[in-house]
Formats: sequence, C-alpha cells, structure tokens
Amino acid sequence: MAKHHVFVTFHHGNDQSYKDTLVTWAEENDVFIDDSVEMGEIPEDWDAQKIRTYIRDYHLKSSTVTILLVGTETQNRKHVDWELYSSMYDGAVNKKSGIIVIMLPSTGCNLHTLPRKSDKETVLPEEKNWISIDSFEDYKKRYPYMPDRIIDNLLKSGVNIAVINWSDLTDWMGLLCDEGAIKLRQLIDNAYNDRASNDYDLSRPMRMRNS
Repeated sequence: MAKHHVFVTFHHGNDQSYKDTLVTWAEENDVFIDDSVEMGEIPEDWDAQKIRTYIRDYHLKSSTVTILLVGTETQNRKHVDWELYSSMYDGAVNKKSGIIVIMLPSTGCNLHTLPRKSDKETVLPEEKNWISIDSFEDYKKRYPYMPDRIIDNLLKSGVNIAVINWSDLTDWMGLLCDEGAIKLRQLIDNAYNDRASNDYDLSRPMRMRNS
C-alpha cells in the first residue's frame, strides 16, 4: 500500500497538539506524508483571499486526501471550511481529495460513519448492526460538533466520507498504536481511491467569519 500525501485541517488554537502528535506518529509508522500548513507559516497580515490561494496552490495541490480533526470549536472556523471546500472542489489544477474525519476526545464522540464494507471490517469488525441516517437534524444530533459542510456530504449519494474517533487509533493507554496505523492506512487508501468519483455537495456558501 503506497503512502499518500495528506492535508490535515483542524482548529489551530485548540487542537494543534493532536495534529502534531498525529503527524509525528504517521511519519514514524509510514502512515502518510504530511502536506499540511505549519504553525506560523502564514503571515498574520495576509487577507482572506491570499490565504485561500496559498493553501490551495501550495498545499492542497500536492495532497490527495484531507483529514479533518474535529474538536468542540472546529465547525466555527472559517479556515477549516475553506480547506474543506477546496478539498472537495474539482479545479483545473487542484483536483478533488478524499476526506476522512477523526473526532477528537474533547467531543465525547464514540459513534462512527463507515461507508465502505472494508472500512467497517478494518475499524469495527465486531459491529454488525449498522444503521442509516437520512436527515441533517439526525446527523447533527449524532455529531453536534461536526462542520455542516461535512454533514451535507454524509447525506449526499455518491460521496464516501469515513468518520472515526481518535480512540480507534490508540491503545488502552491512549497512545497511537500499530493497530491504529493499520486502520488509518486502509482508510486513507480507500479515500484516495474514491476521491475522483466523490460527487461532493458544494452548495453551502463558504464561511466568511469565525463564530
């Protein structure tokens, strides 16, 4: 299984430590190649359009899978929404990416959305009673901290986005582990393979401010 280039989007103020831990572990275990924005890479005085262009042209251009880390305030961050939109947009130069969502411990989430049979067998082989969710409101109850743009696409036919928990990648001590590396490699490979066929819903306007 080849290593893929991954862009990690997250709330820099709250969840930088999880991103750093994930990337270090991924490098040590050959899980993925990190193409994310580094802390302090983007100058404070850049306007919104320049930031969007830079992220799209210098980071998302080379990545093929986007991992979204969801904490309690991630859904309110405009940069996260821009990065998700750009990951879903099929441009002339920057093509669509596959998407994986990891719910962080701060959300208290222990639920999953695994659209592919192989995802289910890899992440939760013991689970046999999967259910279908068919309304925005039900997804919001299930994942109250999830960005709306992701929920739009969990509901969209022809889109495969896996939602897992940080704990799916850790051992009993809460440390990212070898078994977690196997799971994430498989999820990334599946997301990579589905990226071009995902028919993303981009109808929601991009967020213009944080809330």
